[in-house]
Amino acid sequence: MQQEQESIKKVSGMYQDWFLDYASYVILERAIPSIYDGLKPVQRRILHSMRELEDGRYNKVANIVGNTMKYHPHGDAAISDAIVQIGQKDLLIDMQGNWGNVYTGDRAAAARYIEARLTKFALEVVFNPKTTDWQPSYDGRNKEPKDLPIKFPLLLAQGVEGIAVGLSTKILPHNFNELIDASIAHLRGKKFQLYPDFLTGGLIDISDYNDGLRGGKVRVRAKISQEDKTLLKITEIPYGTTTGSLIDSILKANDKGKIKIKKIEDNTAAEVEILIHLAPGISPDKTIDALYAFTDCEISISPNACVIHDHKPEFLNVTEILKFNTDNTLQLLKRELEIELDELQEQWHFSSLERIFIENRIYHDIEQEETWEGVIEAIRKGLQPHIAHLVREVTEEDIIRLTEIKIKRISKFDLDKAQQYIESLEDKIANVKHHLDYLVDFAVEYFKSLKAKYGKDKQRRTEIRTFDTIDASKVAVANTRFYVDRVEGFIGTSLKKDEFVFECSDIDDIIVFKQDGSMVVTKVDVKTFVGKGIIHVGVWRKNDKRTIYNLIYRDGKNGPAYQKRFAVTGITRDKEYDLTNGTNGSDILYFSANPNGEAEVVSVILKTHQRIKKLKFDVDFAELAVKGRSSKGNLVTKYPIKKIELKEEGVSTLAPRQIWYDPTVRRLNADERGELLGSFKGDDKILTINSTGEAKLVSFDLGNRFDDEMIIIEKWKPNKPITCIYYDATKDKNFVKRFVLDDTASTQVFFTNEDEKSEIKFISTDYYPMIELVFAKIKGVEREPEVINLEEFIAVKGIKAQGNQLTAYKLRQIVTLDPLPYEEPEEEEVEEDEVQPTLFDAVTEEETTNEEE
Repeated sequence: MQQEQESIKKVSGMYQDWFLDYASYVILERAIPSIYDGLKPVQRRILHSMRELEDGRYNKVANIVGNTMKYHPHGDAAISDAIVQIGQKDLLIDMQGNWGNVYTGDRAAAARYIEARLTKFALEVVFNPKTTDWQPSYDGRNKEPKDLPIKFPLLLAQGVEGIAVGLSTKILPHNFNELIDASIAHLRGKKFQLYPDFLTGGLIDISDYNDGLRGGKVRVRAKISQEDKTLLKITEIPYGTTTGSLIDSILKANDKGKIKIKKIEDNTAAEVEILIHLAPGISPDKTIDALYAFTDCEISISPNACVIHDHKPEFLNVTEILKFNTDNTLQLLKRELEIELDELQEQWHFSSLERIFIENRIYHDIEQEETWEGVIEAIRKGLQPHIAHLVREVTEEDIIRLTEIKIKRISKFDLDKAQQYIESLEDKIANVKHHLDYLVDFAVEYFKSLKAKYGKDKQRRTEIRTFDTIDASKVAVANTRFYVDRVEGFIGTSLKKDEFVFECSDIDDIIVFKQDGSMVVTKVDVKTFVGKGIIHVGVWRKNDKRTIYNLIYRDGKNGPAYQKRFAVTGITRDKEYDLTNGTNGSDILYFSANPNGEAEVVSVILKTHQRIKKLKFDVDFAELAVKGRSSKGNLVTKYPIKKIELKEEGVSTLAPRQIWYDPTVRRLNADERGELLGSFKGDDKILTINSTGEAKLVSFDLGNRFDDEMIIIEKWKPNKPITCIYYDATKDKNFVKRFVLDDTASTQVFFTNEDEKSEIKFISTDYYPMIELVFAKIKGVEREPEVINLEEFIAVKGIKAQGNQLTAYKLRQIVTLDPLPYEEPEEEEVEEDEVQPTLFDAVTEEETTNEEE
């Protein structure tokens, strides 16, 4: 009975021990890669198994799976999936058959239908039995590598993702050539930086990458281009998505009304091609922004570099992993050289013994010996006078090998050839010793050879960019109808029996003005009570300085009337603001909302009063300063007002808007980032010229996007000519043309590449462009360079004109010179959204910030 009691163990203790054992097993043996070779155990066993089966020909993946099961104590499905994952990374496995599609997410065919073999890169870099540490397999019948001796930062090249118990890892893939360059930089003691690169391409913002540490993140975008006004094309997708999941997210956004598309087509095969057809009247630029804001066209990825180091998990950054892998490669190369040196020295030692044995006919000394011991001793004595130069002592094993030399070999022995072979071994030994003495240089050359042999088709696919921040409220499509019940004081999207006011997005803010002079901003909702006496409802944008509100109010029940102009740039949501002087009984007599700062003229009609002779007078809001919303305003009259009537529609009183172009994010802005394009107002346009021969005229809307091929962007001046030099391959001549654009079409083509060898050599928007022609040598004679003023060379003609031939002589180069000076009329320099200085003062009130945003 006592013994039974002692054997009892609490379940809680068992659970604690067993769970820890299980967690350790999952972390070390399944989910987290080793820092030494960058592989999980199943991946390591697959590669080892493939090396066992390697004969230069393809093997059925089913056979590889079966052979791997000798080492991996899990199901065949897990092994098969792991092989496909390695193969799709296009580095270690040469694939044949249907291995699935990383773009569409289509699965590979069954293991019995597809074949694989190791790539030449894998055979050169991954394996070396002589430098491999071995351990027994799970059943003790075989040996498997503890870590493969990989001489390359494979972990960072392939990337890895795994979920263990209470632990996970996510290391993003990096570019093959950039990893090699970083390894070389580390070996030379230089700094380096590494950023992810994905097989699926796309765009990446690495501003917060934080070297791959926990807490960092990258933003990845699809590559979207505008084919025309109604068609967008996606040619590269974010890492971790497929064309199917991407299209699903777009359709969901369309169903929710975030974007409006007509239809979507998936033409993906070897390359990604998703066509998005837009509904009529939808802006392509805003749709692209909306795709990034509301769909998987932009995703955020959080790296988490966890690896197994010395049998325990560690969190490292990408730089530390690269340095460790490079140092490990250096040590592996050293071990290989040391092994090679030992082997060469052994070959030299025995070749020298063999030469001494045969040249000095020592084999004759054993003819009279009757015992084996006598034979050994006779050979030893015969060698003794000739072995002083050997690198080590002669052992009994060496003598036994000499006795095994066949008579045929002795009879055909050539001393000269033997000496040449020994000398070649000495050269190899000297070379290996040199490499050991200059190990870092040897490692650098090793990495360079890898890049030369295997890096030609491994250029960066993911373009590094800094992304602009997209305001979702500005790009969301107006997907809901908004109503107002002025009698009861309700607003919302469900009041369909009441007054319809506008269409808006369900993430917009709504501003409401009421008769008592109060104002409130609230989110779009189904039904919201804001109070009776609603006089205006509109969509409100944060920091909108161009929407100006004109107001005349009565201060108190019988007080004077005041007028004011103000903008609402910052608020606290659902907080009521008083726009009057705060006196009880105040009332709004006139109100208007002006999206571009318009200032109208109104007629004020007073009530009949014995002291007043002039009962009607005009008020021009253009003469009033734009101030803060809490300002008292200017006095209109102290007498009672009968009514106020609109006399004359107003025009904008805001100054031209200064616009900058930020080349980092390829967007316009009004925040002084990048290059100042100038001051814009009304119908002013921006000119862009790209390298394919297209000139475009676009508005200065801050939502516009600009393509990668754009080479010129500036404010368009209708009379300013564009100069182009192009080579016509069909005629084998260079032509010059000068032309101006008109505003009848947004896109105007001035060069058509009908022959692939035709190309644009020079484009300028300068008034007096200057070039220098450098001529080619003909029969050893070189013509003097010629400077040309292109404004004098050719007159301005039509955009379709061929132009004039530049020169009849063969050109070597066209050098761009500084243009001749030209004084353009000076534009009035103004601050953005300032009012005209002759009419207005600066805004004096600091608006409160939106606390909820």
